[in-house]
Amino acid sequence: MTDADAAVEGTPAPIASTPAASGVTFLKGGEQATQQLDWEKGPEQVRKALAEALGARNVAFLLGAGCSSMVVDEQERGISTMMPLAKEFCQAAKGGQPWAFDSSDLSLLAGHGLKLDGEYVRNLERLMETLHALRFVLLRSDDDGDKEEVVRVEAMIGKVQAFLWERCTAGLFSNGDDTVLELYESFYRRLVLRDRSLPRPWIFTTNYDLFNERAMDRLGLPYANGFSGVVERRFNPSTFRYALAEQLDISNRKWSAVDGFVYLCKLHGSISWTEDDHGLFPIRETWPQAQPSKVMIFPTPAKQNSSLGSPYSDLFREFQSRIVREQSVLITMGFAFGDEHINNIIYQALTIPTFRLIIFAHPSSEGDIAKLRALSDPRIWIIGGPGPQNGPPAHYFSTIVKHLLPRQPSDRIDDAVKLVLQTMAKGSGSDKGAGDAD
Repeated sequence: MTDADAAVEGTPAPIASTPAASGVTFLKGGEQATQQLDWEKGPEQVRKALAEALGARNVAFLLGAGCSSMVVDEQERGISTMMPLAKEFCQAAKGGQPWAFDSSDLSLLAGHGLKLDGEYVRNLERLMETLHALRFVLLRSDDDGDKEEVVRVEAMIGKVQAFLWERCTAGLFSNGDDTVLELYESFYRRLVLRDRSLPRPWIFTTNYDLFNERAMDRLGLPYANGFSGVVERRFNPSTFRYALAEQLDISNRKWSAVDGFVYLCKLHGSISWTEDDHGLFPIRETWPQAQPSKVMIFPTPAKQNSSLGSPYSDLFREFQSRIVREQSVLITMGFAFGDEHINNIIYQALTIPTFRLIIFAHPSSEGDIAKLRALSDPRIWIIGGPGPQNGPPAHYFSTIVKHLLPRQPSDRIDDAVKLVLQTMAKGSGSDKGAGDAD
């Protein structure tokens, strides 16, 4: 499973005509307006169109699981998407892993007419949703036996969380492989240079990992993620109303918005969040976490009986508030449109005449993407396809970042500086080696 497989659920249906060995499909305003572009000139046309779209007053990105997954040389360099994660978890039942369901867990599920197959093998979020729903029902039962089952179901939820924790914190990316992290850094370098007169961009993500935060920290980019404080960082949705400005003239109190400022909103929680019992918003951000037992990694707000409570209600409210504004553009990457809550908000935004939706996905994706394609709405763009010769498809996060996002002049400067530093480092190493040899 590679990073773009999260752009659709299941295997894409074949498109009407056999695709070229390389190229990009630009579906703009329905299938009648589909453009099959070759890879020599196609990326430039896409970049120009995206540059125009990114000039809109309100710009937001929605990053799905596909953005944090990247397979190179048959090795996952990031975090697998939900389908392979679900398959691994379900196949590990009774397999001896600390987080695997044992025979008693499977028997409990069977007693309620459930088993680890079907949609659970394709989407681990559905399993989490079912377990939380089962716990919700058992908690309200008057049967004494059900009280015991509540404890067992909670233990099963803990196992799924422990599995997600392990996959989100341990891997090649945690042992010095920065392949995925560098992609995120490139993404933010292309994003932050935006006209000061326009609102700052918003990044919404369904991922639990910390690639976004680490990339911006490395680049020195300030961002607001809904938490305030230093020693005890607590969730405070009012921070999404804050802006960062620099003082130009102390005597006249003149201020100017800082260019590189981003709003980051993690719709499904994060491995760096934990619950406690203090404050109006009892959610803290801390890293590293000592253990995953209380970490907020519930996949969607419907997973627990407090589904309308903070922080999820606040996060989804921000998402809705941002994309239903006039002259808004939402760009989705690595997102399969498999979350009903998010889909409904996007559909509401489509009732706004000035809203534009840009989807990076396989041009013949099924499910909700196919429904959006069938609308033949000129405000909906779908970009994807074969990609460069012998390279990843055009809708993969790596291809989007490297070839399709508009490049700023500073990108070329950054590349030049990086090349100089690498050359100097090699020269320094050679000199040192020669000196040692003497």
